[in-house]
Amino acid sequence: MTISINQGGLMSQSAGIDSTKRYQAVTSNKANGETYTPLELADFVAYHICRYHQFLDSGTLRVLDPSIGDGELSLSLLKEIRKFYQGKVELFAFDTNATALSKSHSRIASRYPDCMLRFENKDFLQFAIEGDCQPDLLTVRGSQEKPKFDLIIANPPYVRTQIMGASEAQRLASTFGLTGRVDLYQAFLLAMAKVLAPNGTAGFIVSNRFMTTRGGAALRRELRKTLKLREVWDLGDTKLFDAAVLPAVIIANGSKVQNNQDTAVPFTSIYETKEHAELQVESPIQALVTTGVIAVGDGRRFMVKSGILDNSDGSDAVWRVATATGNTWLATVEKHTARTFGEIGKIRVGVKTCADKVFIRHDWEGITKGELPELLRPLITHHSAGRYRATVPKKTRHILYPHTAVDGKRMVIDLDDYPKSKAYLEANRPVLEGRTYVIEGGRKWYEIWVPQNPSCWSCPKLVFRDISERPTFWLDLEGGVVNGDCYWMVAENGHEAEWLWLAAAVANSTLIETFYDHRFNNKLYAGRRRFITQYVQQFPLPDIHSLVAQEIIKKAKAIYEANHSAAAEDMERELDKLVWQAFGLGEEIRR
Repeated sequence: MTISINQGGLMSQSAGIDSTKRYQAVTSNKANGETYTPLELADFVAYHICRYHQFLDSGTLRVLDPSIGDGELSLSLLKEIRKFYQGKVELFAFDTNATALSKSHSRIASRYPDCMLRFENKDFLQFAIEGDCQPDLLTVRGSQEKPKFDLIIANPPYVRTQIMGASEAQRLASTFGLTGRVDLYQAFLLAMAKVLAPNGTAGFIVSNRFMTTRGGAALRRELRKTLKLREVWDLGDTKLFDAAVLPAVIIANGSKVQNNQDTAVPFTSIYETKEHAELQVESPIQALVTTGVIAVGDGRRFMVKSGILDNSDGSDAVWRVATATGNTWLATVEKHTARTFGEIGKIRVGVKTCADKVFIRHDWEGITKGELPELLRPLITHHSAGRYRATVPKKTRHILYPHTAVDGKRMVIDLDDYPKSKAYLEANRPVLEGRTYVIEGGRKWYEIWVPQNPSCWSCPKLVFRDISERPTFWLDLEGGVVNGDCYWMVAENGHEAEWLWLAAAVANSTLIETFYDHRFNNKLYAGRRRFITQYVQQFPLPDIHSLVAQEIIKKAKAIYEANHSAAAEDMERELDKLVWQAFGLGEEIRR
């Protein structure tokens, strides 16, 4: 049951969504996505909402906070509103946490006694998607219509698919036209866009993840279609929240003002850097009004970039900061690009066994008492990651790989031909048969769930880590199997293996770091980048027949042979300069 509250106290009860049932086996905060907003950030969002809103002289101003939590956002907005508007204000608030709702109600009522508070202990999404208006506390008096809101301020809950459950995620995806891995905040964003008045203004604090991932394309498209975007801030790894959230702030107007494609939307990003600071301020929020490398009071340094939201690749394109300097830099790279990584070969993730404790080990000799399975192959994991060439991990892992290729077609091994492998797998049969989805998918009980193409393992491969501060790409010439914690590619489409050496040099260069930051800028904490398929397949390659490309390939092979020696480090620095030269950039400023 849920309890509706207005300024006079407890008023009514209405059925809601029971979050304790929806999110089992996780903590209350994580299940409900509760990440309360710091005061400085709340004030920042409130200021910009009012900055972009056209206040009228009369009437009632309807304000919405769809997940009010401790009330910090609403308090900041009410404070800012009173600088521009002295008329009637109604605050509509939702939260599934009754304790938080009651606390925020008390805080706001004591500070703003002239504000009409209409609070409900209910899931905002339920309110937003109900087909028929129920006569509850939040209907407009004297009608069955639900209100449109003049101002919305929100830090919606962050709840991923795996926590909310597949059925709930599918329901939200279907309702709001979302795709990929759905997060609850994505549904909140589109629901809020639905109830924002045509001349209204909204400020959202959300995860920045949707701005740069393939799964966020549908949300990016819908936001640009239904709202008038006014300004965007990617707050990156500022660590403004206690939770591991990389936030963004979006300010938008309602649907009455459109033509998003014709309007430049200011976009600012801020990410931690190790570069020398040009200025010092007290906090990352204060740094947002500057550009360049800024130090903050706790000793951290941030790179602040300001430009406009790029929309050159369509409404669902990655959201990035476009600057005149950055666009000119990217245009120069494109002019000297002969191929992209994706044109050389398909980028794949490594194998996924769904039973690693059975298939993958470092102690095969001991566990099998010397009776090593015939189907063992060396396994390449992030533990052996290195630039140009793999390193030697403390524990060498092998994988029992029961797949082969016949006439180019993947086949599962007949275990009767491999008695030692069969004996080991039979001993672990109960565990493997517990993967019911393998059998239900028409597969053998001892198969690997995602084995990839067995015929590719013997080919030269370019392998790389998903997450790293510096790009870490290396060549495998030993026929290893790539594990699911890494990505890999072979030369296909008629391209010879020489392209992989060129690709390794480009991928490990500082040029690709700059390219990444201009084109994608999807970073985690401490400057770590995400090297995933949708990004790497767009990495550029120069003309392989050019003299500089041939020199690059020659040096890349020499670095591989030098095997992480001091000489290899010196050659890497020389090679890096050649890569910049190959793209017509020479010794230009690299930022």
